[in-house]
Amino acid sequence: MFGKKSKDIPYSGGSVAGSITIAWETQFKEGNSMWKVPRLIRLNDNIVVREDETAVFFRDGKVLTYFDKPGRYALTDFNAPVVGELLKFFTGVQQQAEVYYIQRRVMDGKYGSTSPYQFMDPTFGIVNLRVFGEYRWKISDPGQFINQFVGTFNAVTSADVESRLRDQIVLLIYTTIGKIKENGIKVTDLPANLTNIEQAVLGLAPANFQQYGIEIEKLQGINISLPDDVQKAIDTRSEMSVLGVNYLQYQAGQAMVDASKNPNGFAGLGAGMGVGLGAGAGMGYAMSGPMMQGSQMQTKTCPKCGSAVPANSSFCPNCGNDIRTQGNQMIKCPKCGAEVPSGSKFCPECGNSLMAPSVVKCQKCGKEWPAGTKFCPECGEKL
Repeated sequence: MFGKKSKDIPYSGGSVAGSITIAWETQFKEGNSMWKVPRLIRLNDNIVVREDETAVFFRDGKVLTYFDKPGRYALTDFNAPVVGELLKFFTGVQQQAEVYYIQRRVMDGKYGSTSPYQFMDPTFGIVNLRVFGEYRWKISDPGQFINQFVGTFNAVTSADVESRLRDQIVLLIYTTIGKIKENGIKVTDLPANLTNIEQAVLGLAPANFQQYGIEIEKLQGINISLPDDVQKAIDTRSEMSVLGVNYLQYQAGQAMVDASKNPNGFAGLGAGMGVGLGAGAGMGYAMSGPMMQGSQMQTKTCPKCGSAVPANSSFCPNCGNDIRTQGNQMIKCPKCGAEVPSGSKFCPECGNSLMAPSVVKCQKCGKEWPAGTKFCPECGEKL
């Protein structure tokens, strides 16, 4: 009878009317989800089914039956539905069936988009996204699988099957991205939502893959590829957030770091920052200072604000003070007499303000007295 396990027909070779023993050899199974036996099944053929595979019999666009239990099966009945019936003895016309082996174990696959998804972002405009990653899947219904892929899609190789699976997974990912975009998520928020996207796709998978007799068990390593300019902007924003600075400060700091790599870069950079950027450049330098710690760059002190400045700078990037030769002249504090760098706002010795005039003149008698005197000692006039 059809489906009866054969113990007396040898595994190798044939015996009756050219019958053979058919098996999916192990060396050809690696990386393949499906294998079509290269000849039609015949009467008295033997079908060998192992633990991790199913043999499916297919004819006239539909699955007739399949064997999913391990063993060797001999087809011995002339009226077996798989082999067909003997229409007329003298004509020898007989219908025959195809056999497909399919894997029962879980398999790994990769997916990647061939065309981009256009994401409309309020900041960057239309951004072309591409996705790629890996997934795990298995055939849950052998009959449905062969009916769909062989009968409907005319697939004959594993590559045909996996190509359709890849396209379907990418479509589900694009659908998920479209839904979360409606909730106000920007393109810069996508990297932080990869896990949510994976879970959403897995939730949509059963309704989309059960019709093919397939189950998607896991989606992993999903990666959304952004254009280089958008990715650079996202990386910059992340660095700014970590450093706690705004864009102007970040740019100034980056300029200082770049200049430190060029022995002649600080002179021109310092002059430009001192004249053009002023306080903004100072904030940038203050931020970049920790980045340059440990380097061998020589510095000098600004006589006006006391900041450490590259030795070959002409202007202080913190206050814009001219720190060339004339910027290093010293003056005396009118209150305590200590020598103070010219341009200083306060005396480092006594704290006296150096921004006011050192003497005041009495408007009544014309005598001059030290700054800070409230009444003229000569005539008593209020100063």
